[in-house]
Amino acid sequence: MAEVWQAQALAQAIGSRLAVSGPPELRGEALGLTELAGRGCGVLDPPELDPGDLRAAQLTELDDARQTLLSLGGLLGEVGMALVGMASAAADETTYWQCMEAIDAADESRDRVLEMLRKLAAREEVLPQNAEDSPTGV
Repeated sequence: MAEVWQAQALAQAIGSRLAVSGPPELRGEALGLTELAGRGCGVLDPPELDPGDLRAAQLTELDDARQTLLSLGGLLGEVGMALVGMASAAADETTYWQCMEAIDAADESRDRVLEMLRKLAAREEVLPQNAEDSPTGV
């Protein structure tokens, strides 16, 4: 559960960073990701970690938004699958429902990531076409 919480915290940090300084097309979706991932953290008990061990706190920059989102999407997919296994093996109803809510949050966060990737792909298609249409090629 600590790993799941950390993955959601990382999604929240990436969403926050992209909402503030990412490509303009992503800012609304990134803000939504921040809120969804925050909900994902909220349904789980925070792990007992030293601040230096919190992976999300180690995020300093996002040079390549596309690669970051691809990696985050993969991580959220893995988190969702791990949560399904945890829910199936849950010893009590509280843990089961906690896992189900975390699955929902991870799935919705991943949907946001996929939407941002789609917007980036659309943006990259438009930029080369604009360069070709320009008389100077710029």
